[in-house]
Amino acid sequence: MAHRLGTREGRAVYALRKCTVEPVIGIINSVMKFRQFLLRGVNHVSGESDRVCLACHVQRMHRIRRA
Repeated sequence: MAHRLGTREGRAVYALRKCTVEPVIGIINSVMKFRQFLLRGVNHVSGESDRVCLACHVQRMHRIRRA
């Protein structure tokens, strides 16, 4: 990983994470206080994850629409 981040291409790829996924996960962790899954099993965790993402999107749409 250190070698990959040392290259120009590796830094460019890693920089893309800041603008795509990482902020959303940070918002879910800090604002929504979702830190761990309550259920067990792939299907249950997938459903719980879908509900958390849906709640995040609904909050965002509400904020955008209100503005």
